[in-house]
Order: sequence, then C-alpha cells, then structure tokens
Amino acid sequence: MFRRRYAHILWFFGKIILSFIFWDLLLFSIGFRNLVRKTRSERYRRMAAQFRLEAIKMGGVMIKIGQFLSARLDVLPSVITDELAGLQDEVRPEDPDLLFAFAEKEFNLPLPEQYSFIDPQPLAAASIGQVHRARLNISSERADPGFSEVIIKIQRPDIEKIVAVDLAALKVVARWLMYYPPIRKRANIPAILDEFERSFYEELDYLNEGKNAERFAENFSDQPRILVPEVVWSHTTRRVLTLEYIDAIKITDYAKIEACGIDREQVSDQLFDTYLQQIFEDRFFHADPHPGNLFVLPVSPEESGRIGQNWRLVFIDFGMAGVISENLMTTLREILVGVGTRDAHRIIQAYQTLGVLLPNTDVDLLERATNRVFEHFWGKTMGELRQMHQEEAKAFFQEFGALIYEMPFQIPQNILLLARSLGILSGICSGLNTEFNVWKNISPYVQKLVNTEGGSQWRFWLNEIGSLVTILTGLPKRTDQLISRIEQGNLEIKVPETDRRIKALEVGLRRLVAAILFIGFLSASVQFYLAQEAPIAIGLAIGALITFVFVLFAR
Repeated sequence: MFRRRYAHILWFFGKIILSFIFWDLLLFSIGFRNLVRKTRSERYRRMAAQFRLEAIKMGGVMIKIGQFLSARLDVLPSVITDELAGLQDEVRPEDPDLLFAFAEKEFNLPLPEQYSFIDPQPLAAASIGQVHRARLNISSERADPGFSEVIIKIQRPDIEKIVAVDLAALKVVARWLMYYPPIRKRANIPAILDEFERSFYEELDYLNEGKNAERFAENFSDQPRILVPEVVWSHTTRRVLTLEYIDAIKITDYAKIEACGIDREQVSDQLFDTYLQQIFEDRFFHADPHPGNLFVLPVSPEESGRIGQNWRLVFIDFGMAGVISENLMTTLREILVGVGTRDAHRIIQAYQTLGVLLPNTDVDLLERATNRVFEHFWGKTMGELRQMHQEEAKAFFQEFGALIYEMPFQIPQNILLLARSLGILSGICSGLNTEFNVWKNISPYVQKLVNTEGGSQWRFWLNEIGSLVTILTGLPKRTDQLISRIEQGNLEIKVPETDRRIKALEVGLRRLVAAILFIGFLSASVQFYLAQEAPIAIGLAIGALITFVFVLFAR
C-alpha cells in the first residue's frame, strides 16, 4: 500500500513537470508562444483541479500541501489558488468505528468510561484527524471542568506512516524542481519542505496543540470579546484531543452573521486588530486562520452589555502556531512603522535586515516603486483597489515592469508561516467587509507603537536622529569613493530594463550562432551518410543534436 502511494505521488508530480516542460519550455522556445500563452490559464486550472481531486482521494500531506499552496503567497496564478481553495472543506470523512477503536486503544479504556455519548456523524473532517461532538462521562475521581458538552478530535489511523511516505516522495519532487534555474534562484524548495515537515509533525501532537490553545487564551484573558475553547486534559492524549464545545457561526457564513444583527465590518476590524496584537505584542500567533477555524458567537443581552458588543470572536485549532523571535520582531516593527508613516526608505532597510532581498537587487529602484505604491494605492479600500482604473495600473507596470519581472524577493523559511497566515487573513477580512481598509486599520496601531516604544516618543526620535547622523557622517566618505570610481572609469549605472534587453540580445546572438552550427552539422552529417561514412555521420548528428538542444533551451 505505502509503496504504491509513494510511486503514485512521484508519477503524478512527474506528469505535471513534464507537461510544464513540453508547453512552457519546449513549445514556447520553438515559436508557439501565442498558443502557450492562450492556453496557459486553462492548463493551469486543469492541473490544479487534478491535484485537488488527488489530494481529496489520498488525504495525508497532499491535503496540507494543497491548503498551503492555496494561501495567497503570490507564487502561483489565481487560477490555481482559486481551484485549490475548496480543499479547506472537501476532506473525506473517516469511518467512525475505526476512529473510535483507535481512541480506545489510545486511552487504554473503553470509550463509555470517557464519554457518555459520541455522535458518529462528524462535525468536521481534516487531513490529520476528525472531529465529533460528545458528552463527558465525569467520574467521581475526576475534576468536573464545569461543562459536559465537548468535541473530541481523533487522529486518523496510520496517519503518521502516511505522512512519512508522502514527505519522502515530496522530497524527491523538491530535488527535481531544483534542477530548474528560475526556481533554484528564487527559493530553496528542500529547505522549505523541511520547515513544512517540522511544523506538520508539531501539528500531529495534540498535547502541543492543547498547550498552544492555553497560551493563546492566556494572552487574551483580559479581552472578553475573544473566546478559546477550554482543553479537557483528563480526556486528552497525543492523538486524541477533547475541547469544550462552542456552538458558533462560521466566519464566512455571512447570512447567519447578519441575521443575528452582527456588524460584519466590526468582525473584520476586530479580527485584524487581534492579529496585530498576536504578532507585535504577544509574538505568538494562530498560524492557520482559515474559515473552518474562526467563528462568531452571538451573546445574550446581559453579556453584550458587559463586553460592549453582541458577539464574541472564537478561535479553534491551534495545531499550527508561530513564534516570532526578537530579531524578527524588531524588523517587523520597522516595516509596520514604515508602512504607517509611508517611509519607503525605512521599509527597504527593513527588507535588507530581514534578508528577503535577492543579491544585486536595485534597492533605489525598489524604493521608488514603493513610493509610487503609496502614491497610487495608499488609503484605498479593497473594493477601490479592485476597481482601480486600468490605465493607472498599466502605467505602474510600465514604469516598474523590469522590477516586477525580476521579483527581487526571497522568503526565508521562518517567515513563510507568517506570510501564509496574513495572506489567508487578508482574504477573510475582505470577505467580511468588501470595503476593508488595511491602511485605516494599521495607522492607529502604528501610532500606538511609536508612542509606547520605550515608554515614550523620545527613544523613537532619538533613533531617527541617530540614523540621520549616521547617513550624514558617512556622506563625505561615500562622495570620495564615488569620485574615485569616476576617475578610474569604474562607475556602474544600474538600468534594469537596459540590462535585461542586453542580456536577451546576447542570448539571441548565441542561439543564432548555435542555429548556424546546427545547420552545418546536420548538412555535413547527411553528406557523410550518403557517402556511406556512418561513424563520421553519427558523430556529426550528435553535434547537431547538442546544438539543437542549446537553441531550444538557451536562457
């Protein structure tokens, strides 16, 4: 079974890679560019649909990979991410009898001793485990948690073996992808997969998930508007998790939210503010904020008067949680203040500190592009951005087309989880409120951050003055270096568009020379073959084949 699964994954991804090589490399190189471009969206959509069906059928890591790719990480076309988005809700349920037998084995007790009732119909089915509603059987020897209605989350049988097989196959696929220079230049796929594997195995440990839930609840203990189900530790093991049951509305069920008189815009704003606190204050964040893990709970009029609103925001499933280091925290704050104050130079410096810029990136051009983004897009809501005038977008892409084409960013593994979470969060907030304005929500928090940095503003301004003094003191030396380079004739001016066109011209010339050699080798091979000089003809044919491959794939 496991060998067939391993081979099936390799065969599936192998077919996708071969299809990409045939269409986007081979046909594109020999002159069928219009056909390739015309069919690209539909081909990508079909590939994503095939992957989605395979993932649903196979489960395991394949589901998680699909959910990972469906997050808005700006690495895949929207036709692919849109097709994969349904994986959040399309996981096939497991046979409840198998799950309950697995749980009994885990507890080493009959389930009736743990639960007086378990609903065989699952509330939710995920790639790792399945959730059922249950009722506690509290014995006299156990402490009563104060509630009896719970949910029980049970891992799928053999999930750990399935995960090991899937990851082994995906590591082979990752090595294949690294043979393609554009991918190798942009990302270290095996390293990213290693990070994915580490976080995935953490998610397999339900004891760890319970601890994450308690830590999150403690961080928001002074905010009654945020609710986290309580963990029932007496009924929890590494593979079975029992939580307080909360009957709430899924955050994407807009009709029910509105029917309860709840303001969707307030929900969107509070969710966003909650993540600002998680990231910039608690340094510990819920890393899987997809719609199945976020709910809205209507509250009674009495409770509404106490907390100041008629609903509470509910977070569940803390299998994936992120921790932000001190160094990353400092840099993220710089980026946030830079965005809030529209300081492009500060943002670029933070990028450099964070290590997300590729070597030889034209930082001056990137800074100008960031300033232009502020000029064109600052203050606009999501709805306004979607309706942005086509000419305005076209002008921006014409001015910075070379920069966008090169994509000078590389995302270190420790930031991927945060980037994924923010991508999903952005989609949820925009769904709740089509006029969601990220600029309006960020600005008050930036002001708060500046005001509280070091207890007052003096440290903030002291840092600003220090940065200015550093620039001014280094200016004479940099000016002297510039004059020396001019005198020596070593001055280089970065013009990305010109450089790209020159490189394209060089490649074109090399391909032209190779094409001439190909014709020469091929003609000579035919002549020697007709003269019955087979060995020489074969040698010349091999030379023709080599030059032909160069003509096709030279970059």
